[in-house]
Amino acid sequence: MSLMQFRLTLSFHNSSMVDLPFFPPAFISIIGKLSTSKKFHWLASCFFGIITCKLVYKITGFISLFCFKGYRKLSNKEKVEWNNRGFSTFHALISSLASLYLLLFSNLFYEDSSDELIVNRTSIISNTILGFSIGYFLSDLTMIFWHFPALGGLEYVLHHGLSVFSIFLSLISSQGQIYILMVLFSESTTPFVNLRWYLDVAGQKSSTIYVYNGIALFFGWLIARIFLFIYFFAHMLNHFDQVKKIFPLGFYSLLTVPPLLALMNVVWFWKILKGLIKTFSKARHRQ
Repeated sequence: MSLMQFRLTLSFHNSSMVDLPFFPPAFISIIGKLSTSKKFHWLASCFFGIITCKLVYKITGFISLFCFKGYRKLSNKEKVEWNNRGFSTFHALISSLASLYLLLFSNLFYEDSSDELIVNRTSIISNTILGFSIGYFLSDLTMIFWHFPALGGLEYVLHHGLSVFSIFLSLISSQGQIYILMVLFSESTTPFVNLRWYLDVAGQKSSTIYVYNGIALFFGWLIARIFLFIYFFAHMLNHFDQVKKIFPLGFYSLLTVPPLLALMNVVWFWKILKGLIKTFSKARHRQ
């Protein structure tokens, strides 16, 4: 293929994304227009996410065996969750740092950095992190179903299911990635959630680090899952003329999925607040 043919093909892809018909014809149309290399990149990123989860799961168990004396005393159920939270933390760090870089430190989503609509902007890094995250959520969902309900109830199934659905639509359409990355940044609270569980299982609920982690979780959740979602909706409202140009299924999912996730975040935030108050109360009584 010549350079001119490649540019014409790329131009055709970018211009046709805005006028996609409703699903499922939109889905079929998008898939049909994708280049083989792009599909391979997505599949490779997703597969890499799955393999990484498997490796980190094994590595977490191996390291814990030598670095944490109490690991041997854990039940098989607790060991599974212990290792599961290991790759959960790893994904949270990778996805949140990548999202922070793309949203704030790269010029990908700066208003005047490109003539392209902000809802249509993508990059190799953004596509990779979305594919990687799909791999993670699929891996975690598989474990949740396999050990149900030990690793989480229906609320986790709903959260992960909505996440996979939204990320997949954004990835195959190359639209709305700025909003997906905002939501992925909220994963930055996951390490604090997991550390709280680790300390609880290790019998460290009365330790100072448990209290400090609870405080960090409270403020982290407030910023990344409450304030950020307020900014999310404000940004979407200010750019609604562009949001309306997203293909129909993507547009309507953008109007419904984030509010559901935001509601879940508020419910979990209330539980975190009650837990923090309870922890402070116990600490005060011990004094």
